[in-house]
Amino acid sequence: MNIMFKTQGPPPALAETGTPRVRFTELSAGYPGRPVLHQLDAEIPSLAITALVGPNGSGKSTLLGVIAGVIQPTSGRLHHVGNRPPAFVPQRSAVADVLPLTVRQTVEMGRWGDRGPWRRLTRQDRATVDQSMERLGITDLATRQLGELSGGQRQRALIAQGLAQESDLLLLDEPTTGLDLDAKDRISALLTELAADGVTVVHATHDLEAARSADACLLLRDGHLAGQGHPEQLLTASALAQIWQPA
Repeated sequence: MNIMFKTQGPPPALAETGTPRVRFTELSAGYPGRPVLHQLDAEIPSLAITALVGPNGSGKSTLLGVIAGVIQPTSGRLHHVGNRPPAFVPQRSAVADVLPLTVRQTVEMGRWGDRGPWRRLTRQDRATVDQSMERLGITDLATRQLGELSGGQRQRALIAQGLAQESDLLLLDEPTTGLDLDAKDRISALLTELAADGVTVVHATHDLEAARSADACLLLRDGHLAGQGHPEQLLTASALAQIWQPA
């Protein structure tokens, strides 16, 4: 069943953002022998926070991967506006605890796209890393091993790595899953600050409170777009009941 909910249009704050940062048309994607996304048509507004919402298996992570460029569409069109590649922050569970990386080394990896993994970081690179760590409040954790950190600390280190890429499009996969309330609030406040500073933020989540604090929302079910619009208008009890009901 493919359910489509539409709102009456974006609120004024979204209307002012102008040209969408990302637009996709009839977009399909998946893995060998396993299609996941089916004919999606949607836009990601610039200078705003967009939440990708849906049950597990709805295609949120796959869509993030397509926008990030790490998963190739099988059909359809994907259009980016901007000169920098997206910065992609995967789920914490996708980063192995056994890797012998310090927090600073983890954040420095964000400069590899410009510098490469084998070239020495420049003074400007180091300054960018310092600023990213300071913004996430993890400067005092610089020498700690990534695997030793709490969930919230580790998530902040990964987001700092994303910031170090200096992209105007930040993609995050379940950035607040498994975190305590204080850590969730801190990350939510940071995302709001980033959008105000000119960064387009897209995060996949099944946390409805996090989704409701976004500026825009794409609602996914079984790889289909079930709705797009402002969370206040889109994430109603009746709509969510249909999205989360058994297929």
